[in-house]
Amino acid sequence: MKALSLTQPWASLVASGAKKVETRSWSTSYRGPLAIHAAKGFPRWARDFAEKIGLGRLLASLPLGAIIAVVILVDVRRTEEIAPTLSALELLYGDYSAGRWAWMLHDVKALPQPIPYKGALGLFNVILPTEGNYILD
Repeated sequence: MKALSLTQPWASLVASGAKKVETRSWSTSYRGPLAIHAAKGFPRWARDFAEKIGLGRLLASLPLGAIIAVVILVDVRRTEEIAPTLSALELLYGDYSAGRWAWMLHDVKALPQPIPYKGALGLFNVILPTEGNYILD
């Protein structure tokens, strides 16, 4: 399965279903199941954003360095095209600057427990264990 690393709190926002569009500076032709990996690093600017959106008391509990959800990547569109159709909250959670790409995520399934996993840049391959309900239909 393909995977994508996201810095917290954005990884958990996707896993919770609150964030349905991931913005990137690059596109992909891939469509299908996508594991969401919470990056190991949690930089100060990301912590500041988490506090700004009301997640301050949850910072210590956000998983790091682990796969936390599986989604379906159904489409990738230009941010200029999709931004006018999104809620203010969705816009807050992404970078919709001109020239970027909006990855449309559907059918979010949070894993019952984070799976420790080393992340990587770009899309990368992961193998999820079959025990413990980690493979989600």
